[in-house]
Amino acid sequence: MKTELTSKTHRATIDTDGPFVVIGEKINPTGRKKLAAALQEGNLDYVRELANKQVAAGADVLDVNVGVPGVDDVALIQQVVQLLVDEFDVPLCIDSPNPAALAAALPLCPGRTLVNSVNGEEKSLNAVLPLVK
Repeated sequence: MKTELTSKTHRATIDTDGPFVVIGEKINPTGRKKLAAALQEGNLDYVRELANKQVAAGADVLDVNVGVPGVDDVALIQQVVQLLVDEFDVPLCIDSPNPAALAAALPLCPGRTLVNSVNGEEKSLNAVLPLVK
């Protein structure tokens, strides 16, 4: 099975028979107090720093999650995705259980994007699969 993810000019192929793909998972505030605080403050400089470090270390894809209590994740994920698209040319993985946040972020992503945080529950599938399509 192959899954092709693309950005403006780069491609990452997830292939059960191929080499592994490195997905940078640092833009996820779960367990990361400094990132959570930066997101709550609207400080995207720290997001930029994390993305830069991951790409420099060889990340093929950047995972993006802005789920922090007290923030408007729909607006914030748009800001973060736009920053990443403007400054880094790697495919993205949008990681949010909120269908509204997914719907806001996906049109900003050039190429083919990976969607994370979809479970097998019918309600989740009915909300997310049309967005993925």
